[in-house]
Amino acid sequence: MALVEAYLERIERLDRDLRAYITVCGESALAEAKRAEALAVRGEATGALHGLPFAVKDQFDAAGVRSTSGSRLLADHVSATDAPVVARLRAAGAILLGKLNMTEFALGGTLDFPFGQPRNPWNRAHDPGGSSSGSGIAAAASLAALTLGEDTGGSVRSPAGWCGAVGLRPTWGLVPRAGCFALSWSMDAAGPLTRTVEDAAVMLAVIAGPDPGDPLMRQAPPPDVLTSLRAGVRGLRVGVIRELTLGADTDPETRAAVLEAAEVLRRLGATVDEVSLPLLPLAGAVFMAIADSEGAGRHWTWLAERGREYDAGTRRRLITAGLIPTTLYHRATRARALIRAQVLETLGRWDVLLAPTAPRTAPLITQTQAPVTGSGEAASRFFTRRSYTTPFSLAGTPAISVPCGFSTANLPIGLQIAGRLYDEPTVLRVAWAYEQATPWHRRRPPVD
Repeated sequence: MALVEAYLERIERLDRDLRAYITVCGESALAEAKRAEALAVRGEATGALHGLPFAVKDQFDAAGVRSTSGSRLLADHVSATDAPVVARLRAAGAILLGKLNMTEFALGGTLDFPFGQPRNPWNRAHDPGGSSSGSGIAAAASLAALTLGEDTGGSVRSPAGWCGAVGLRPTWGLVPRAGCFALSWSMDAAGPLTRTVEDAAVMLAVIAGPDPGDPLMRQAPPPDVLTSLRAGVRGLRVGVIRELTLGADTDPETRAAVLEAAEVLRRLGATVDEVSLPLLPLAGAVFMAIADSEGAGRHWTWLAERGREYDAGTRRRLITAGLIPTTLYHRATRARALIRAQVLETLGRWDVLLAPTAPRTAPLITQTQAPVTGSGEAASRFFTRRSYTTPFSLAGTPAISVPCGFSTANLPIGLQIAGRLYDEPTVLRVAWAYEQATPWHRRRPPVD
């Protein structure tokens, strides 16, 4: 009971400014906490997350709670049932604190957030990352013990990287997506955002596994991510992606932090070397051609009938995607196959791959919302950053972002660790070993 009260007090005090939440379920959370406390006193804990307060991106349904997907179009929509991931968290004993802010329909590029502008807890003038912005803020600023996001092209990893949290995109098809408002059917993946790697592993163990409501899921039992978590990295092969780490688009402070992280893993006993994946700088453009086209197909009727209710940035991006020629979409899908093949072939030789989560630390909100003045700037803003996270979305492989340092402006830097299909145990094992060997996860944003 006291834990939920503490989180609700913290939300009340800090979230007027940070705007991590769209809906806070204070009354129901306190009632659930009272029941959980009574069960604990009787020695009847319900599961691995008993009594822990969690919050979910407002893209996921929760019974009796509005699910807006960050849009005015769904401002009054109330879900009748829990999404499977929400139901599984509740069944494990977790207590729902509320629904978290996000870019409209998880697309990215929202100019006017209908439920308040989300802000980076390390510096409120800076972007927290999209589209699971509220999840990243809440995890980093301790506005929930656990949070759930959704990652299409980096929307779990990017806010984790920019807010100084841990964000895991699982293998595509490992976690149910039923009850989640879709953007891209071929890439959407639900995943945890937390303070620590162990918390992400525990949360994944709860939410992963087959679900009859998602026929595209893998039907085999999920991998055991907890048994080997503390096994260390000795003997593992780690490849540092040259194009993303050493390329001209990567800020020198970010590059230095990632290279130092690679050295930490070398000192812990891993074999570390550079690897080249020359197609990866194209991944951002390929991703947007596919994901935005799939999103436009999902929204086309609403765009025609209710277009003025969309945020201007969302509307412009979806309409533009709807005009992409079929020939270009098919070329993008062929390019996706080549990128996927390159990622999987490299992972056949290396246990995990390292890269920055983003080429630089969180930009100013005014920069992300400024008008685009030319094609070069458009490519830089929309394609370059996405080329750091989207290769693993296109390939369907797991990837995690963990804190690996801070810039001179005291903004977090994210290290991305990617692994083989369904090999979350190794990804989490490497992430945990690095986290425990470094101090970054103990830093807290200056919000109190």
